Amino acid sequence: MFADRPSQLTPRGDRGITPRAQRGEGKLKTIMVLLVFAVLIFIGFRTIPAYVAEYQLADKMQEVARFAVVTRQSEDQIRENIYKVMQDLNIPAKKEDIKISTGDRGVTISLDYRVPVDLVVFQTELHFTPSSENKSLT
Repeated sequence: MFADRPSQLTPRGDRGITPRAQRGEGKLKTIMVLLVFAVLIFIGFRTIPAYVAEYQLADKMQEVARFAVVTRQSEDQIRENIYKVMQDLNIPAKKEDIKISTGDRGVTISLDYRVPVDLVVFQTELHFTPSSENKSLT
C-alpha cells in the first residue's frame, strides 16, 4: 500500500533528502534572523532618540539665529534660549559649550557635544556638532 512512497529519511535521487529532514536548519536560520532583528531594534531604541534630539536642536538653533538678527538679541539672550531647549531635550552639554558669534553681518550659533550610549555589551558615544548661521539682509 505505501510501497511507492519514499521513506522520510532516505535520499530522493538527485534532489537530496526530503524536506521534513531539513526543518531543523530552517528553524535555526529563523532564530538567527529574529535575533539579529531584535539586536537592531535594541540599538535603534538606544540611539535614535539622540539623533531626533539633535535634529530638533538644530532646527531651534536655525529659528533662534533667524529671529536674533531681526530682534537684535544679545549673545546671552541667544545662549539662554538655546540652553532652555537643550534642557528640554535632555542634551548633555553645558551652557558654556554654546558658541555664539554676533555682528553686523548676522548670527552664528554652534555647539559640540557627545551623548553616551549604553548598549549593554559596550558603551559608545555619539558626537554631534549642530550649527546655524543667519546673515543679515542689510
